[in-house]
Amino acid sequence: MTTNRRDFLSAAVTAAGAAVTGDLSHSNQHEHDHEHQAVPSDLTLRVKALESLLVEKGLVDRPALDALIDAYEHKIGPRNGARVIARAWVDPAYKQRLLTDANAAIAELGYGGQQGEHMQVVENSPKVHNLVVCTLCSCYPWSVLGLPPVWYKSAPYRSRSVIDPRGVLREFGLELPEDAEVRVWDSTAELRYLVLPERPAGSEGLSEEALAALVTRDAMVGVAKVMSPPKGVSA
Repeated sequence: MTTNRRDFLSAAVTAAGAAVTGDLSHSNQHEHDHEHQAVPSDLTLRVKALESLLVEKGLVDRPALDALIDAYEHKIGPRNGARVIARAWVDPAYKQRLLTDANAAIAELGYGGQQGEHMQVVENSPKVHNLVVCTLCSCYPWSVLGLPPVWYKSAPYRSRSVIDPRGVLREFGLELPEDAEVRVWDSTAELRYLVLPERPAGSEGLSEEALAALVTRDAMVGVAKVMSPPKGVSA
């Protein structure tokens, strides 16, 4: 298998995200206990070694890496997908475009690009529940969901979602009615899926922005449903 500059850069972004998490954890620990020096974990050391190697080889530079990490943390992520879902809930015409041509409809809101070039949206209903997995690796629509969570990339999730999807959903706390059909969609490098969850009861009076705040990454992967807003919450 060949590896190009983009592959190295993508790997670096993912690795650096793990490094940031680890560094923050160690920093907080140090603030509470000044007498002990935290030893970086093996994963953190390997991530830092990878980053140093990429910089040394001239494949990336640290400012560019920081900019990419900031983009995925603050500009690209589940909030983008949540806005797509909320728009589909309030605009029937947009919803139809989203289900017919997801790429074009998502682009209307300004989202698209790497890891999200080819998308298909599948709709949940009381009788059909959709679950997204990538059985071969961890193909994931970065442009609308950000970086994939660790559990999505794990071997147990990738294998068991196909063999026992109801069991996997129960482990996430989602128990479906026996008469509901579970459809499993296998994302690939050529086509990635996004779940359009059911609009929750009690959200009829909410604004599009308030609706987007209810939508979670897990609901757009299919391992959860969107919860109804707390009583008293309004637009």
